[in-house]
Amino acid sequence: MRELPDQALAPGLTARVELTVTDADTAQAVGSGDVPVLGTPRVLALAEAATVAATARHLPSGSTTVGTRVELEHLAATPVGRTVAAQARLTEVDRRRLVFEVDVTDGGQTVAEGRVERVVVDRLRFMQRAGGAA
Repeated sequence: MRELPDQALAPGLTARVELTVTDADTAQAVGSGDVPVLGTPRVLALAEAATVAATARHLPSGSTTVGTRVELEHLAATPVGRTVAAQARLTEVDRRRLVFEVDVTDGGQTVAEGRVERVVVDRLRFMQRAGGAA
């Protein structure tokens, strides 16, 4: 197993990603409800995208991260046409385990908040173990 270089990943790394909500992002469209507002699975995907972006340039060659745990509170509805932003901040590095605090906002309103954990893995080895092509 490849070791992470010293200080490759350190608490404090951040990233922000945005999504303008479309009909395809609604709870109706993703099967998580029957209302035409931003669905929780899309909120989670946006939060995870921010965690990936926060570390992407800091990973060793051939490495990636995979999600292992999520705690997310979806606090407010967001209608189609609004733009939400997910901000992720790396708060803890424990060997290969990375912990992020995430916030999703619509203007000044908090839409969701929580915590995402990811693990650094060797991409090729991970895909081989998963039974897929690299």
